[in-house]
Amino acid sequence: MKGMSGLDGLFLHLETPATPMHVAALYVLEPPAGEVAGFADELERRLLPRLALSPFFRARLAPLPLHLANPLWVDGGIPDFARHLQRIVLPQPGGLAELQDCAAALHATPLDRRHPLWELAIIDGLAGGEVAIYLKVHHAAVDGISGLGLAASIFDDSPDPSPVPVDWQALVGEAERAGTGTRLLAALRQTAAQSRNLLAQLPSGVRLLAGLVGRRGQRPTAGMRQNLGFGPRTPLNVPITAERDFAAVSLPLAGVRAIAERHAATLNDVVLTLCSTAVREYLAAHGGVPRKSLLATMPVSLRDAGNTETTIQATLTLVRLATHVADPLRRLQAVRAAAGAAKALTRHARAIIPTDFPSLGVPWVVGGLASLYGRSRLAAHLTPLANLAISNVPGPRQALYLAGGRVRACWPLSIVTHGLGLNITVFSYCDALDFGLTVAPAAVPEVQSLAKALRAAYDELARLPTAPPAAEPAQRRARRPAASTRSSPATPAATARGATRRRSTTGGE
Repeated sequence: MKGMSGLDGLFLHLETPATPMHVAALYVLEPPAGEVAGFADELERRLLPRLALSPFFRARLAPLPLHLANPLWVDGGIPDFARHLQRIVLPQPGGLAELQDCAAALHATPLDRRHPLWELAIIDGLAGGEVAIYLKVHHAAVDGISGLGLAASIFDDSPDPSPVPVDWQALVGEAERAGTGTRLLAALRQTAAQSRNLLAQLPSGVRLLAGLVGRRGQRPTAGMRQNLGFGPRTPLNVPITAERDFAAVSLPLAGVRAIAERHAATLNDVVLTLCSTAVREYLAAHGGVPRKSLLATMPVSLRDAGNTETTIQATLTLVRLATHVADPLRRLQAVRAAAGAAKALTRHARAIIPTDFPSLGVPWVVGGLASLYGRSRLAAHLTPLANLAISNVPGPRQALYLAGGRVRACWPLSIVTHGLGLNITVFSYCDALDFGLTVAPAAVPEVQSLAKALRAAYDELARLPTAPPAAEPAQRRARRPAASTRSSPATPAATARGATRRRSTTGGE
């Protein structure tokens, strides 16, 4: 029996039929040479014991009476694979479009809380004999980094499969029984420990906030001022339904790193700029680009190196995406500055950001507010705090395998909510950045257009010169003859540029 942290529990209580709180990964595997036939069967045979022997895939929720606080995790024994695992054959021609549609449909259905919070689908019928695996887990159990630990329990790190124990079912114990009194006592003990830890952190938190407010010259305070605020109203920020759509895009990791190196940026800076550019182009064709920059909410891991514990250890920060900046190089530079400021602020406050807190009464309050927020359709009227979610999860640089087949790609699927209908999650794997674009069709009716804009954004950034835009005009001015310091009539080109700026309704600099 294991307690649930306060942050983990929030993802349970925020869940509604229209806003399931699960995340997923879509793996595509190449079959071993000469073993196309029966590859899906072999995948299933290898998966069953690994899933059953992993404590994570056996864990189920044990709720408290009257849902007074967060439920506990208990060992549920061998999972009912007939409920958790399904086989799907794609319609012809079995291409990426059919696979994306299948993943979107699977992602639209919530998990049943009466059973372990995961589902897995083996998807056959892909062209070339490839097989896909769609794995869905509740966000109350994992975040991006801890998901890597789950992958390690399923996949091999070489083409040689790990041996399957013949008697693996005998290695799994009986399901754990936790009576009402046992659960209540465990919950009270956890609440007491959570309260003590939270109170111990309060003095440090007060000192930190006082420092941020009192020393305005410090970088963290400047970052807070730069990125906090509200985003503009956009078509992305509307009430949604349970329907989902999905697009997968893979970009070369080496190419994105090269862009970052040329412009003294980080890989994450370039990822944010790619997303900013793609969303700007999409909005230009769907209602216009707001004059005010869009804001992205971005999770930041709070884990120590090597920590893959299956619980959420992250916080959210806001980053201004400079979507109102027309010039791509200046947009990259603005995003780099905003991301750096947000990172500095988070690093400064990392030690006192709570990921655990008491949950007595929280299921009632948060669950009721989440339900009311959806039914009231307030997202159609409120100014959004953020316009979209972007997450960048570093993955393994070495290939993963299962049943001798190599994982060719791993695209993530994530959460969208009322007022936040676009989520772009990026997973680095081997030599690629795999982008998963999860959307609510009510907010993004043409997700493939957004995927196309993302590929075009990469091509645009790859062609950017290293020098800032102002360098070339300055050199030309240096070569011109000396002119009078008095004002001179505007040139036709300058007049045209000014008129263009005044006429623009889709963004600016």
